Amino acid sequence: MNLDPLLRGRFGRPFRYVRETESTQALLGAGDPEGAVAAAGHQTAGRGRLGRRWEAPPGTALTFSTLLRPPPGAPVQQLSLVAGLAVAETVEEALQLSAQIKWPNDVMVDRRKVAGVLAEARDGVVVLGIGLNVNQTREQLPEDARVPAASLRTIDGTEREPAPLLADLLARLEQHYDAWTTGGLDAVFDGIGSRDFLRGRRVRVGEHEGVAGGLDRAGRLVVGDRPVESGEVELV
Repeated sequence: MNLDPLLRGRFGRPFRYVRETESTQALLGAGDPEGAVAAAGHQTAGRGRLGRRWEAPPGTALTFSTLLRPPPGAPVQQLSLVAGLAVAETVEEALQLSAQIKWPNDVMVDRRKVAGVLAEARDGVVVLGIGLNVNQTREQLPEDARVPAASLRTIDGTEREPAPLLADLLARLEQHYDAWTTGGLDAVFDGIGSRDFLRGRRVRVGEHEGVAGGLDRAGRLVVGDRPVESGEVELV
């Protein structure tokens, strides 16, 4: 994948691409500069939240990780939402359809998951992993997924080159990340809040059940009258 001519900022420099790896999360470390990106044509042990596997046939999905160095004390759990906004905007540009962010880390189109985000803090840095379903056919998507899945191709029938998508996503991620580092979640909240998939839906998160009232300014999901920091969301 030749990404350099398409880059519009510092994210993606340096860029590493491998045909196959267990997980792109393992290809970046504390010695890398902020904005370094590792991508793979195929992940053999891709991971989502709570240790779930994230699988896609070779060459069909955009799977990559970016290294970030957020300010000391910054609430790094918010980065899943910040990245979710960048992914949602990229998907909207590609499909010319609206996308939504499902707290805490999924991107949805027509009630189906097209992307997920995984933020892992280690060694003083955050490695942000993103998986975006691009060219899978319906038969290649998991039938037993907890949240029904889609790809850009199953939505509009178009096969896409991954490099332009990745370059666009990195430019948007850099923009929103920089805004977040200087202004906190407030700086990007309008874009996230307006795409809230769960608002108005009845949900259960652990012991809490009620109508989701949206996200608060700390990035927590409000269930009934209680803000929830983290947890597994079930639609009731």
